[in-house]
Amino acid sequence: MTITSNEQLTVTLGSSGVTPEDVVAVARHDAKVTVSQEALDNVAKVRAHIDSLATSDVPAYGISTGFGALANRHIPNDLRTQLQKSLIRSHAAGMGPAVEREVVRGIMFLRAKTLASGRTGVRPVVLQTMVDVLNAGITPLVREFGSLGCSGDLAPLSHCALVLMGEGEATGPDGELYGVAGKPPVAELLAQHGIEPVTLAEKEGLALVNGTEGMLGMLLMAIADIRMLLATADVTAALSVEALLGTDQVFLPELHAALRPHPGQAASADNMLRVLSNSPIVASHRINDTKVQDAYSLRCAPQVAGAVRDTVDHAALVASRELAAAIDNPVVLPDGRVTSNGNFHGAPVAYVLDFLAIAIADLSSIAERRTDRMLDPARSHGLPAFLAADPGVDSGLMIAQYTQAGLVSDNKRLAVPASVDSIPSSAMQEDHVSMGWHAARKLRKAVENLRRVLAVELVTSARAIDMRTQMSDGELTPGPAGAAVLEVLREVVQGPGTDRFLSPELEAADRLVGSGAVRAAAESAVGILA
Repeated sequence: MTITSNEQLTVTLGSSGVTPEDVVAVARHDAKVTVSQEALDNVAKVRAHIDSLATSDVPAYGISTGFGALANRHIPNDLRTQLQKSLIRSHAAGMGPAVEREVVRGIMFLRAKTLASGRTGVRPVVLQTMVDVLNAGITPLVREFGSLGCSGDLAPLSHCALVLMGEGEATGPDGELYGVAGKPPVAELLAQHGIEPVTLAEKEGLALVNGTEGMLGMLLMAIADIRMLLATADVTAALSVEALLGTDQVFLPELHAALRPHPGQAASADNMLRVLSNSPIVASHRINDTKVQDAYSLRCAPQVAGAVRDTVDHAALVASRELAAAIDNPVVLPDGRVTSNGNFHGAPVAYVLDFLAIAIADLSSIAERRTDRMLDPARSHGLPAFLAADPGVDSGLMIAQYTQAGLVSDNKRLAVPASVDSIPSSAMQEDHVSMGWHAARKLRKAVENLRRVLAVELVTSARAIDMRTQMSDGELTPGPAGAAVLEVLREVVQGPGTDRFLSPELEAADRLVGSGAVRAAAESAVGILA
């Protein structure tokens, strides 16, 4: 449960019950994490059972044996601490640039959630130390490559676990690096915050690394980002329809839910109809319009955007199931059995990560087609070439569309599924993997690209509408929603005029889209958008 106060968000971990909002609060907004006494008591109870197995003469996987392809070796008591250290050190083998701070915080919080479930067999001190590291604002340095999305996100989680041991690499709350060449060790960073490094006992190393937390955390944050962008995509599409003298009649409710009951399509059509309501531009060509039908990029906008909405809903369902999971191998069952399993396989998460990347690529593509249409005098219904003040002397938004096209092309490449690939590892013990981590990494990039694509469409449609108004001596004006959006945009992006340095304006529009201000402006004029 997340509790909101005037000072700070706080998330309390119990044995179950974490929400997507909790994950985002901790990962992005530095919410404090506490562990309920009930969860700590349950963790301690299960650990006592693990301790009894550790002293037994009967080998137990991950407790008194090696791991993976080395599981057949029985490990004597005097080597078990070294076994745990060796596991984490050797598995922290990532390479490449550091991943984003919010991703690492999401990983750690989700793994703490799993530890709190009582199904992993760790001691309470391991769980509490992970929570203390989060609350101190310490961020382990996790590198881009190292997870195959099976047997858990092994390398990313190992880099996090290494910091709990006072080793590895990390940044403090001030962004200073520790553990790298020429810098103080991570143990010193922990000491600054009163945190004692953990000496891992039987099974605890494995419990810290055997989950899907990396790909799941990125999925949850991507869903939050895409949901925020969806209504904005409907707004920019509607403004493009307005700018291109398109009809609003194709968005009437009787043409959607009643005839084709996809809920996302109906929601997007309703949004677009609201944004176009009471528009003098739209009303000006309802009678004697020679166009029989609008182009697909206008007419079919709700069908495409709506399909993205429904895809996000499906992904959210899968994410909710994974969020309710307690993934470890072996796992401690309620009856005390410690049982090997394959729940660490990332296939369910990997598939929807790839599915979202496909949907986002298509949403980006249709937005770019509308932008291109507004810049082409052969198809823009009276607008000047490239929306330039003096075509030929000025280039207008010509290269803005190039930038947008490059982003769309990138999204098409990012839509190639990662989950169809598998590279066997661990001496063929792990012979089929999900590549879910890679699916998540490329989805994050695709979401960024979509946001920028929508920013370019926003700048283009706004300039086109302003030009319609200027060319009609003020008669053809946007509807209330369009006017509200243009007012917000014009605070950071100038209106039509001679050519100027364009990049800062596009970046400002990108920030506006990312902030949710475009959706908020439309809502202020026409009511809540779906």
